[in-house]
Amino acid sequence: MKIAIDAMGGDHAPMASVQGTLLAAAQYPDAEFVLVGREPEILSSVAALPKNVSVLHASDVIDAAAEPVKSVRRQKDSSLVVSATMVRDGMADAMVSAGNTGAFMVAGLLVVGRMNGIDRPALAAMLPTFSGNPVLLMDAGANTDCTDTNLLQFAKMGEAYLKVAMGSPHARVGLINIGAEEGKGNDVCKAAYPRLKDVCDEFVGNVEARDLLRGMCDVAVCDGFVGNVLVKFYEGVGVGILDSLKRMFVETLSSKIAALFLRSRLKLFRNRFDYAEYGGGPFLGVRGVLVKAHGSSNARAFHMAISQACRMHTSGLIHALERELSVNQ
Repeated sequence: MKIAIDAMGGDHAPMASVQGTLLAAAQYPDAEFVLVGREPEILSSVAALPKNVSVLHASDVIDAAAEPVKSVRRQKDSSLVVSATMVRDGMADAMVSAGNTGAFMVAGLLVVGRMNGIDRPALAAMLPTFSGNPVLLMDAGANTDCTDTNLLQFAKMGEAYLKVAMGSPHARVGLINIGAEEGKGNDVCKAAYPRLKDVCDEFVGNVEARDLLRGMCDVAVCDGFVGNVLVKFYEGVGVGILDSLKRMFVETLSSKIAALFLRSRLKLFRNRFDYAEYGGGPFLGVRGVLVKAHGSSNARAFHMAISQACRMHTSGLIHALERELSVNQ
């Protein structure tokens, strides 16, 4: 197994990507990891590389604010495009990047290519819940306008991902909507409802956004516009809750003492809403394993994203997705 890491992508590149790769290399000693990017900068951020980590020089970097299509087409020697090309050409089994999200998705489409039977690949995201079991959001921002067929494909890919890559025995599918009753929502949601009900193994119906936090479903299906709004809202709420708790427990002597007794439970709560613990967002529907890490990923987040890519490859996720899609065409 060989994993390509876009070492120059993200706010803390290349230090965070390199350190995260070293953690993954220790966890998977039989795997190979290739740090793709400017070799002098990569090597200057680490004292030594283990035997299962190498560097592939790529001279260019796609800026976080760059226009996605133009940058992918023109910057062929960028770390992101080279990583995607390695997956396309069979030189790597998966790639991980924390770089420009738009460019990442364009590279998936133009360089790696779509799966047969997929109209539009979707960016998946794990959202925390108060129940403790995260929900997989499909789509988290790749497609702002969707048809009912797109939503059906998102649902089937989400089911397969949870069962195959995550080992989940259940994949309850919910359709994000403005009401729980059948017949609610816009024309696309109304058209998608009976199709999801007919095809999905465990369809729970329409799910309102407030019910996501209670873990009412395992796969939440929506278009990328709604999905991206939800992701950004979740990020803000998570950070706000943690900051509020931190301030609350340092206000008085009694609250500081209480924090000492609750330390382990508070840590558990913090980890539940920490994006670093969920790795990255897989780009499902392309002919390869592509994982998008958060732009502000630290070493821990990179480690989790790389581990996620390893699990996706070893579980045979791509073949499982192709089987699911062929059955439902």
